[in-house]
Amino acid sequence: MKKENLSYESALIELQEIVKNLENREVKIDELSQTVTRAKQLVDFCRDKLSKTEDEINKIIRPNDEIDILDA
Repeated sequence: MKKENLSYESALIELQEIVKNLENREVKIDELSQTVTRAKQLVDFCRDKLSKTEDEINKIIRPNDEIDILDA
């Protein structure tokens, strides 16, 4: 995916729109490959964002776990 200033929420909205268009058969066959490629990029972006956010939250919630491991 090219570098773009994309938020999780905007990626999710765009992905939902793509899914809706696919379900309603509003995507022309000539655009299908490009549309599916974009959907995959958005899914990958959202998964990555969720994973990074989860890691950050875990570091905030359990900062002492790292110290305990180092002291053991």
